[in-house]
Amino acid sequence: MSSIERTEFSDGKPRPYSASAAVNGIVFLCGQVPARADGSTPADIAGQVVQAFDNLENALADAHSNLSSLLKLTVFLADLDEFEDYNAAYLTRLSGHPLPPRTTVQVARFRGEKRIEIDAVAAVTA
Repeated sequence: MSSIERTEFSDGKPRPYSASAAVNGIVFLCGQVPARADGSTPADIAGQVVQAFDNLENALADAHSNLSSLLKLTVFLADLDEFEDYNAAYLTRLSGHPLPPRTTVQVARFRGEKRIEIDAVAAVTA
């Protein structure tokens, strides 16, 4: 049986879950929300997509991976009526990277002003 490597959050704040878990060259990341380091959230969906991907990119680096190694994304949106703006920001943010398989669904009741969360699976690159 392969060992599972878990990473903690780089900010040192305790949480009841790991930042990621990797096994057999595959890393499963904690859902990424559009929170900035100061705890604020961009107001519009395009800004939230960019911030969530910035957070995802940092989490991938901590887990020895990167955006080009994404294997699968599940994206949770507060409102599918924002899909076109979300998708445009998504494509811009992933420009130059292979586009992974993706599922996008609408969910209810995000905390605060958040309108998106990204769940990712990626290949370990290091």
